[in-house]
Amino acid sequence: MHRIPLAIPALVAALVLLVSLPAQSRHYTARNIEPRDQESPAVTGGRFWDLPPGELQGLRWPASSEAIEHHVEHLLASMSDEERVAQILMLTWSGEEPNEEFLRWITERNLGGVKIFGWNAENLVTLTNTLTAMQRKSIATSNGIPLFTATDQEGGWVRHIRGETLITPGNMAIGASGLPYDAMMSSRYIGQELRALGVNMNFAPTVDVYINPEAHVIGPRAFSNDASQTGLLGLAFFRGHEQSGVIATAKHFPGHGNATGDSHGVLPVLKDSFETLWDRDLLPFRMLIREGIPAILGGHLSFPEISGAETPASLSRYFNITLLRETLGFEGIVITDDMYMGGALVYAERQGWTFAELIKQAILAGNDSVMLSRTPAFDGLIWRTLLEAYREEPEFRRRVDESVRRTLRVKIAYLIPEWRVPLFPDASIVQEFVRIPEARTFFLDQAGRSITMIRDTDLPHPHQQGERVLLAGRGATFFAVGREFFPGADELRFQGSNFYTSLAEDRHRWAAAMDRYDTVIFLLSDPNTLEILQSARPQNAKVIVYSVLTPIYLGALPWVENAIAVYGWARESFEAGFSVIQGHYEPRGSLPLLLNYP
Repeated sequence: MHRIPLAIPALVAALVLLVSLPAQSRHYTARNIEPRDQESPAVTGGRFWDLPPGELQGLRWPASSEAIEHHVEHLLASMSDEERVAQILMLTWSGEEPNEEFLRWITERNLGGVKIFGWNAENLVTLTNTLTAMQRKSIATSNGIPLFTATDQEGGWVRHIRGETLITPGNMAIGASGLPYDAMMSSRYIGQELRALGVNMNFAPTVDVYINPEAHVIGPRAFSNDASQTGLLGLAFFRGHEQSGVIATAKHFPGHGNATGDSHGVLPVLKDSFETLWDRDLLPFRMLIREGIPAILGGHLSFPEISGAETPASLSRYFNITLLRETLGFEGIVITDDMYMGGALVYAERQGWTFAELIKQAILAGNDSVMLSRTPAFDGLIWRTLLEAYREEPEFRRRVDESVRRTLRVKIAYLIPEWRVPLFPDASIVQEFVRIPEARTFFLDQAGRSITMIRDTDLPHPHQQGERVLLAGRGATFFAVGREFFPGADELRFQGSNFYTSLAEDRHRWAAAMDRYDTVIFLLSDPNTLEILQSARPQNAKVIVYSVLTPIYLGALPWVENAIAVYGWARESFEAGFSVIQGHYEPRGSLPLLLNYP
C-alpha cells in the first residue's frame, strides 16, 4: 500500500493551480502525439483554417476579437443550409466502426460532432483510427470544420471509453478528500487519455448537488451535497481539462441532485423554488460560467414551481435562454442530453409530437447541439423536418444560425491552436498514454485519502490465523482483493443483477451462511445489497460493512457497528479499503453527504 500523502501539500498545490493560468501555459505540454509527417490541417483544410496568423497568438476560450467575429461570419456565409443544420447535430454510430451512410453525414454535410458511447469504444486502437478517419473526412470538406468528438468519461462510475483506460475513484471520492488538487489531477489524467485517443470534448464535470438519496442515477457521480464544495471541485476539474486541451462540459443543468427518478427512463419532476435552485443547484454552474466553462449539458428535468409548466429544462426557453444566457451570462454552447432518454420522450408523447418535432423544439428552446444515441436516416423525417424548418421558418433559421456561430467560436478556440487535442492521433502509441504508472499510483493514493470511517466499534480488524471469514457481495474485484488481505476467506457471491431489488435466493443464501463465520465483510453497493443485508442480521458473526460508491445506504443501517465508506470500484480503491480495515493506516476522508440516521 502506498503511503497516503499529507493533505497540506496537496491543498497548497491546489490553491496555486486554481489561479487562472496564462494562455500559453494552460494546456498540455507533453510531446505532440500526431505523426510528424502529418500535414497541418491549416494547409490541407478548408475555410475554417483561414484565421489570420496574428489571431493564433494566445488564442483561447472565450475567443472574442473583431477578426475572429469576422471569420465566424465569413464561415457562416459560406456554409450551405445543409451544413448549418448538420453543424448543430451530435450523432453516434453503431458498433466499433461506422458504416458508409453514417460517414455521409460528415462528407456531404460537415456534421458538427460525434458522441462516443460504450459500444463504440472497447478497442482503443480501433477507436483512435476511427476518429482519425472521421476528422480527415471532416477536414476534407469545403469548409473543413473539424468535429467535436465527445464522450462521457467522468471518472469513477461513468466511463464510456473502457478498454485499458483508467478506472478512477470518482467524484465522490474527491468530495471525501475535499482537495481541489485531487479533482484537478484526476481530470488531467483522464484528459491525457482522451487526448491520446483524439477525443476533444468530455461531458464532465458532473456538478449536480447530491441532496436526494433517491437520486440513484447521480450517486457517486456527485462530488458532494454541499453546493460550494461542488463548485470548487468542479472548477478544479475544469482546470485539469484545460491543461489537457479537452473541452469540459458541466452537467446536468440546472441540477439533477434532488431528483427522484432517473431521467434516462422517466421525466423527474422537482418541486424546488427558484430561491432554492439559485442558492444550491445553480451555484456550481454560476462559478463555472464565471470562470469560462465552454459547454454545458442540460438535463431532462421538470421544475414546474419555477417555469409554471412540466416542460423539461432541456426544452425550456426560460432555462436555456432567459436564465442561462441572459441572467447567468453564459457564452458557450448548450448541449442536450441524449434525446432518446425517457425524460424527453415522455414529454414529447404528452405533447403529441413526433420525434422529429421533438428535435426541432429542442433547437427552438435554445440548445446549440442536439445529441442522438441512434443514427437518424440520412434523408429521413428528422432531417427533412429540420431542413424544411430552416428554409421556411425565420425564427428557426435565426436560432440555428446563432448556434452555429457559438459552435464555431468554441471550435476556433479549442481546435485550431497547436495545443489542441490532435485531430489525427497516432494509434500506434496510444498505449503509452493509457493507465500510465504515475496515474495508477496517484489514484491509489487518492483512494486512500478519501476513505471514511463511519463506525469503528471493533475496527481495525487485522487478519488472524484460524479466523473464519466470509466475503459477501457482488463484484469480482472485491473478492479478488479481499482474499489477498484475508487468505482462505470464503465467498458468498450474490447472483441478482437488478440494481434496485434482490433475489429471494440471495436473501436465503445470506441468512443460511452468515452465522457460520467469525467475521463477515459485506460489500454494500446498491439497493439490491441493502435489501439483502436488511433481510437478516447476523447474531454471532462480527459484521464489517464495506460501503462502495455512494455511502447513502448506510443511513438505513443504524445497527451496524463497523463500517467504512469507499467510493471507487477499481482495484486501487478496494486495496485502500481493505488496508483501512486491517489498520495499515488511519482513514482521513470526510463524508461528503448526510446519512440521516433515524
